[in-house]
Amino acid sequence: MARNIFNQPPKDEKESAAPSPTLQKTAKLPGSVGGLRDSLREITANSIRDIEPDQIDMDGLRDRLVLEDTSIDELAESIRKHGQQVPIMVRPSGQPDRYRIIYGRRRLAAIRKIGGTVKAIVRTLDDDASLIAQGQENNLRLDPSFIEKSLFIREMQEIGYKPGVIQDALGLTRQGVSNHRVVIDQLPDELVQLIGSAHGIGRRQWGDLAALSGVVDLVNSAKEVIATLPDDTPSPERFQAVYSACSHKARADKKPTSRGVTSVVKNESGGTVGTLTVDQKAIAIKIAKKDNPEFGQWLEERAEAALLQLFDTWRNESGSGS
Repeated sequence: MARNIFNQPPKDEKESAAPSPTLQKTAKLPGSVGGLRDSLREITANSIRDIEPDQIDMDGLRDRLVLEDTSIDELAESIRKHGQQVPIMVRPSGQPDRYRIIYGRRRLAAIRKIGGTVKAIVRTLDDDASLIAQGQENNLRLDPSFIEKSLFIREMQEIGYKPGVIQDALGLTRQGVSNHRVVIDQLPDELVQLIGSAHGIGRRQWGDLAALSGVVDLVNSAKEVIATLPDDTPSPERFQAVYSACSHKARADKKPTSRGVTSVVKNESGGTVGTLTVDQKAIAIKIAKKDNPEFGQWLEERAEAALLQLFDTWRNESGSGS
């Protein structure tokens, strides 16, 4: 079961204000000035502050394929009307008066659109705890799609986070993490970017698309399909269009093709007499009347008799009976 290392905010920005974070238990204030300063630093490190957005760096791993979308505009309008009801969470940076975001990237982006300060819980967390907080908060507020979780897992693993931390961050079992990673490893990154987050499209559907990679150029097929769609086509619909086109191509590629071999027959002067095409199903002789109209007319009158004569010659030479 995932560890809850922070106060969980309500699921909707509009519903209610976030509860004040519980202050960590501090030791009795010592008498020295240095001890008092340390205690005050401990208290303020876990308080809600109004911070200028440009003091906050977009730190950490990306857990969303799209940040600047229409939902950001809607959130910005909600905050403009009702104020920021739910704080974001940041941690102190190594530089004075600067912070690194833990969660609340969408709220921060919305406030940057409308201006003003952002309410933020300031917590002193290490990298593991920050990652778990980020993952848990995102799962509570706006559940990431399957493919977004898969990308997040791959990035966490590549950086070197321990399996337990990754499982806690997303509330997944070890097998669940493995299932996400198996699919994302089969998909080109460019394809995922073209399709987008595709909320509602799960492991089986992404896996079915990945399985077509051996017979279909997924990226170029996706580019062709998406170019024909309206710019505002939702991501799940883009997925369905791409999958349908790739499936059709895969089925077509399985059908045997009979491409003929064509040779040009020329006379002793180098002029074209006609073409001979041979494939698995037929032999075709083609005479272009524009190249040699008189010969074409002559052959048209004698073609049937000439074909029968060739057949009789073959039968006599091969000893085949009638």
